Amino acid sequence: MSDITSSPFVRQDLVPERPAPVKTTGFVGFLRTRLFNSPTNILITVVSVLLLWFVVVPALRFLLIDAVWSGTDRNACLAENVGHAVGACWPFVQAKIGQFIYGFYPEPERWRVNLTFIMAAILLLPLLIPRLPAKGLNACLFFLAFPVVGFFLLHGGGLDGLGVSWTAGLLSGFNDSIGEGGKKLAAAGEATAVIGPLLWLLGKLIVLISTMISWLIWPLTWLRDQIQMAGRPVWADFAATAIIISTVLFLLSGGVRSGWRALIVSLAIFAGLGIVIAVMGLDHGGLAVVDTRLWGGLLVTLVVSVTGIVTSMPVGIALALGRRSTIPLIRIFSIAFIEFWRGVPLITVLFFATYMLPLFVPTGFTIDGLMRALIGIALFAGAYQAEVIRGGLQAIPRGQGEAASALGLSWWKTTALIVMPQALRHVIPGLVNSFIALFKDTSLVSIVALFDLLGSLRASFSDPVWSTPTTLFTGFAFTGLIYFTFCFGMSRYSLFVENRLNAHRRN
Repeated sequence: MSDITSSPFVRQDLVPERPAPVKTTGFVGFLRTRLFNSPTNILITVVSVLLLWFVVVPALRFLLIDAVWSGTDRNACLAENVGHAVGACWPFVQAKIGQFIYGFYPEPERWRVNLTFIMAAILLLPLLIPRLPAKGLNACLFFLAFPVVGFFLLHGGGLDGLGVSWTAGLLSGFNDSIGEGGKKLAAAGEATAVIGPLLWLLGKLIVLISTMISWLIWPLTWLRDQIQMAGRPVWADFAATAIIISTVLFLLSGGVRSGWRALIVSLAIFAGLGIVIAVMGLDHGGLAVVDTRLWGGLLVTLVVSVTGIVTSMPVGIALALGRRSTIPLIRIFSIAFIEFWRGVPLITVLFFATYMLPLFVPTGFTIDGLMRALIGIALFAGAYQAEVIRGGLQAIPRGQGEAASALGLSWWKTTALIVMPQALRHVIPGLVNSFIALFKDTSLVSIVALFDLLGSLRASFSDPVWSTPTTLFTGFAFTGLIYFTFCFGMSRYSLFVENRLNAHRRN
C-alpha cells in the first residue's frame, strides 16, 4: 500500500465579479417589479401613461394653468381679451355660487339654509366618529328632532295644531272622501237601468259605512273643535297630544309595574318639542314661508338624497323581512311591492308622484311638490335596498337564529340583536353603492321642475353676462368636483366602517 497524500488547492486567480442582484426595493424596484416585469404589464403601463398624458395634462391646463381667476363679466374669459387660449372661467362660478348652493332661495333668508347645514354637520359628525359617546341621544336628535327643526327653518310657517288636530283632520277628510264616493255611486245607480239597483245599493252601503266611521271618530273631532276654540289652540293641542301619547306608552309598557321609563322618555321628548316651538315661535306664525319651488341647487340635492337614504333603510329592512316571512299575505305584498318599484324607471316614479299622487289623496288634502318627489324616491330606493338587505340575511347561517331561540330570545330580539346586525355588516358595500347611485340620481328631479345642483347650473347658462365658449365646461367641471367629493367621501367612510366591523376576520 502506498500512502496517498493530497496537496491543498490554492486558487491563483481572483474570482470574477458577479452581477449585482436585481433591485426590488425603492422607486426603481417598484417600477421593475410592478410596472415592467412582463410584456403585458409593459403594454398596460405605456397605454396608461399615454392616457394620463392626453387626459390629465389637458384637464390640469384647462382647470389651473390657462384658467381665468378674476373678472366681472364674460369679457374677462374671452381669448381675444386675455391674449391666449382661455381655460376655466372661474369668475362665472364665483358670480353664480349662491345660485348653485341655494337656488332661488331669497337672499335675506339664506341664513336659515346655512344654519340648517351647520346643525346637520354638528349632529352628523359625532355619529360618524366611533369613539364619541352618547350615540343614542345623538341619533335621536339627528333622525327625529333635526328633520322637524330643519323643515320649519327652511320652509318657515307655524303650527295650527298638533297630533289631535292633524289626526282628526286626516280621518275626517278620508271619511268625507268615502261618503262622497258612495253618494256619487248611488247617483250613478239611479241613472243606470241595467245595473243601477246594484250600484245604488253599493253606494248606500258605502254611505252607511262612512256614517258609522264618523260616529267612531266623533270624540276625536269633538276634542279638536274644543281645542280650536281655546285661547291658545297650539299649546292646548300640544298638551292633549302629550297626555294621550304618554298615557298610551305608559300602559303599553306595563303600566305601574314597568311603564315609568317610557313615560319619562315621552314627557322629556315633548318637553324638548315644546322648547323648539317656543324658541322658533311656531305657535304664532313662525318664520317667513319660503315655497319649495324657490329651493334649488345643492340644498335640493342634499335634501332629496339624505331624505331618500335615511327613509329607504327602514323601508328596505321591512320589505326584506316581509319577503322572507312565513305569512303568505305579507310575503306576497312585499314581493309585489319590490318587483313593481324595481320594474319602473325612476323618471316614471317621479312623474307618477308629482302628477298622479294628488289624485289618490282625500279631497282638500294637498301634498307639496318636493314632498311628492321625496315619497317617490324613498319608495323606489327602499325596493332596491330590500334586495340588498335580503342578500345579507341569506348569508346568515341558520345556526345563529337557532342559537338565539335556544337562549329564549323572541323573534323580534333575534332579528334586531343577532341576525340584522350581521346581515347589514355583510352588505355594507352594496348599501353604500346604492347610496352613491341615489345621490347622483337626484339630478332627475329637474324633470319635474325641481332645480337641484345640475338644474341650477343649467339655469345659470341662460345668463348672457357670462356667455363664453368655456362657461359650459367650467360649470360642469365644478359640479363634477362637488359630486365626486361627496361620493368619494361616502366610499372611503364605508371602507373604514367595513374594516372596523370585520376586524375579527383579519389574519
